[in-house]
Amino acid sequence: MTKQAGSHMAAEIEQALGVFSKAARQDVAGAVAATGLPNARAFYTVARGSSDAAANILSYEFMRVLGRPVTSLPPSVFSLGEGVDMTGAAAIAISQSGASDDLVRTVKGIRARGGSVVAITNQTGSSVEAEAQVTLPIGAGPELAVPATKTVIGSVAAGLALLAAISPDYRADLDRTIATIEAVTDATHPHQAQITSALLRAQHVYVIGRGAGFGAAHEVALKIKETCAIHAEAYSSSEVLHGPLQLVSRPLMVLMLDTGQDRVQASLDTAEARFRSSGATVWRVRPSDVGADGLTPAGAAALLLRLVYPVILATAIALGHDPDAPSPLSKVTQTT
Repeated sequence: MTKQAGSHMAAEIEQALGVFSKAARQDVAGAVAATGLPNARAFYTVARGSSDAAANILSYEFMRVLGRPVTSLPPSVFSLGEGVDMTGAAAIAISQSGASDDLVRTVKGIRARGGSVVAITNQTGSSVEAEAQVTLPIGAGPELAVPATKTVIGSVAAGLALLAAISPDYRADLDRTIATIEAVTDATHPHQAQITSALLRAQHVYVIGRGAGFGAAHEVALKIKETCAIHAEAYSSSEVLHGPLQLVSRPLMVLMLDTGQDRVQASLDTAEARFRSSGATVWRVRPSDVGADGLTPAGAAALLLRLVYPVILATAIALGHDPDAPSPLSKVTQTT
């Protein structure tokens, strides 16, 4: 039997919020307490591609809750260079496969230079897991489509379980988010068809978010490029009104990912008004569109991914692509 284009990706999108619930419910407080993670002076995320987008989402949530700096550490600092002093710091390594050589070398280097390391991975017994002090499994099961979907959302959830282990007061907020997400597991965005139609007409796409929504914007822009072969860029709503606004003079679609937090509304409102007044096609997607309110910012970002992934899938198929297997890509990307 011939496989239908996008069938793996479609099935994995459907599983994504179930994966979120399972991964977010993990209790790793005991294991985390035995490391230096709770007292780390700063956190560094180590990831590439979609995993790095998940790390971006988590970085905003960790900074908001813990009040400590979180930033991305390029693996090449350790895989190609001599590394940096990690004394008193902690690293969160995110990799669906746990197999990339540069991530393995980076985790080893961080441990050697005095840092604590926690791994988030979907592959039990991976090389990254072997080098980390604590591993939080994504638990998504096999992901057959090359573009990651359920493992991205699961990575965010596992990171939130880690945050709850570091800051126990966060657990109540996370449990409420899980309950809300479970109530909309099968939800479809009410304007999915119209957003798909707009994306099919687009030559250029800006994906805009703020805070945790900015990390989600990076993931959506990446998915549009790798599955639909459409040029897409992610921007924060606080940055896009500078030079990038000039591109509105060309046919431009703007997809805004609104996590619903009060503090980001003014920035998103301003960006939306400017783009609309300049003639761009603008769509703004919110968790409240499917009745999901009161989510943590990172939980909202995860739900936004679940609502937008079907749009990207439908667009790719309509353009004649098989999003399960984009021709130049592979599931595990080996980098140095």
